[in-house]
Amino acid sequence: MGELIPVGKTLRLDSGGTECAITAYLGGGGQGEVYKVRLAGADMALKWYFRRTATEEQRQTLEELVRLGAPTKRFLWPVQVAAAAAIPGFGYIMPLRSAPYRSMFEHVTRKVRPTWRAQATTGYQLADSFFQLHAMGLSYRDISFGNVFFDPASGDTLICDNDNVGVDGKAGGIAGTPRFMAPEIARGDGSAQPNTETDLFSLAVLLFYLFIVHHPLEGAKEASIRCMDSPAMQLLYGQEPVFIFDPHDRSNAPVKGFHDNAFVFWPLYPQFLRDLFTRVFTEGIREPQQRVRENEWRNAMIRLRDSIYPCAWCGRENFYGGPGVCAWCRKPLANPMRLRLAKDMEPVLCTGAQLYAYHLENSRSLGDVTFKDPVAEVVRHPINPNFLGLRNLSTASWAATLRDGSMRQVEPGKSVTISAGLRVNFGGREGLVLDS
Repeated sequence: MGELIPVGKTLRLDSGGTECAITAYLGGGGQGEVYKVRLAGADMALKWYFRRTATEEQRQTLEELVRLGAPTKRFLWPVQVAAAAAIPGFGYIMPLRSAPYRSMFEHVTRKVRPTWRAQATTGYQLADSFFQLHAMGLSYRDISFGNVFFDPASGDTLICDNDNVGVDGKAGGIAGTPRFMAPEIARGDGSAQPNTETDLFSLAVLLFYLFIVHHPLEGAKEASIRCMDSPAMQLLYGQEPVFIFDPHDRSNAPVKGFHDNAFVFWPLYPQFLRDLFTRVFTEGIREPQQRVRENEWRNAMIRLRDSIYPCAWCGRENFYGGPGVCAWCRKPLANPMRLRLAKDMEPVLCTGAQLYAYHLENSRSLGDVTFKDPVAEVVRHPINPNFLGLRNLSTASWAATLRDGSMRQVEPGKSVTISAGLRVNFGGREGLVLDS
């Protein structure tokens, strides 16, 4: 039960006299409490601040965020400042998180086990969401797995606690969450303020947790600390941070029996993803300008998603470019055929693989990708299951050139047999099938 507003109470908000019915208490935190409410016939969420946090500065921040509007629908953004004569303080109305979404903390503690395809989708949506936020001249200031929810089935993502968002580089009331702060913030000397560059570091930590299920700076040094007090945390995360997989400094390598997730997950991913993590946690620690940008993460998540294919023995997901043995049954993997569409865009061609508009259009922009409404799909031959075909799910015809030089049209709803050397002109882009 909440402490600030009784469940069942109806508030008449100051803004136009709108009535807001409190239907459930959802939880509380350091700033206030969150309730499920019924407003204008729709279920929404209401965050109400404690008296000590209901400052005039916070109210002005909320009013500005309401005026600007959400960068994308993935942000549970303030849509209305709420105040009521009968209740001290104020709060704000925001969209309500629906049932399928689970906290990132549940993933880190292995209470939910999303597929790698869902994880790559979550990674893309996180990178794109913060790209959109930063493009508005704003910084989030407090990226952590406590503020992110995702659907384990689809990978769709929601970002909450947006009331701490502020103008990039402007001093605010929050420095971030311990273990996610950039080193220049974690040092605690007050010389740096949260900004886009510190957001990029926190985003990289969040993505490392998403895929490696471990913190990038917690290795031998962390294992040797007997009391993780404030000075120890400043040393580990701020003053002397060392990446656990730093290729030139093994002083903080993971320790077996303590950091087993790092040992298990790190080698499973393609080199291009490991290279980005290595860069951000080596060069990016020393030079904030060298941190991986959101668009690089978006491209990497697309590429990672495109590299997933099933093991022929157990049917479980693996990555093309990984270790070459199944992550699950440990049997050798046979490399799949791939469709070369552009540099760093070679989606694997396995049963069920789908292509989307961004694959077939002659554009390098990978923003606002939804992974919905596929325009092509890999299917098995209806008579001979040993052959795969690429089915046209679009409304336009394709021109296919077979390896012997003969050509054929692939009408909407029809398929062309996939074989090495096949070329398909999709209109905006041409693809070449590569052998395994």
